[in-house]
This record gives sequence, structure tokens and C-alpha cells, in this order.
Amino acid sequence: MSRVEIVVTAPLENADAIRQVLGEAYAGVQGEYGFCSFSVVGKGRFLPGDKANPHIGKPNKPEVVEEERIEVVCDREIARPVIAKLRAAHPYEEPAIDVYELLNEEGL
Repeated sequence: MSRVEIVVTAPLENADAIRQVLGEAYAGVQGEYGFCSFSVVGKGRFLPGDKANPHIGKPNKPEVVEEERIEVVCDREIARPVIAKLRAAHPYEEPAIDVYELLNEEGL
């Protein structure tokens, strides 16, 4: 079965809600365990453009936000609906979402 890793950053105050949505969408399932994730805290930087409607900050003003990077794995066949639910729950207008294809051990 093909698996992917989904990585997203979110403001600290939204991280638990994002993890909950991901788990409810069956991301983070590893064997007999559900709601599995890994997180690390860091700083996100961005400059909203003239027409942006930022959740944090103001257009044309550089912003630095303490964010949590959340990583989960899921079956590739459910990745699109997981990402759709993630986008719907995320407070950012343009959340940074990365998707990485994972190799299985048999393919090494």
C-alpha cells in the first residue's frame, strides 16, 4: 500500500484542532495506533500582499509567527480528502502543506 507524509504548519493556538481534524480523517494511522503525529515548534515568516486577508498581521507588513509543524502519515488513496479537511480547518488563507511520497521497506 502506498503511503504519504503530510506536513503542515499552524499557529500554536490552532495546532491541537488541526491534529484532531487530521486524526478524524484517518491520517496518522500506524498499525493499531491512531492520531499519531510528530510536531516541532518554530517561527514562520511571511509578507502578506496588498490583496491578502491574513489571519495574523496586516498586508504589506512582514510578520513572524510562532508555529507548530505537524507531520502525519496516511494512505495515499485518502490523501486528497485529508488535505481538503485540513484546508477547511486551517485558519490561514494559504496554509503551507507539503506531501511526501514514502517508500515501503520492501522497496528498499
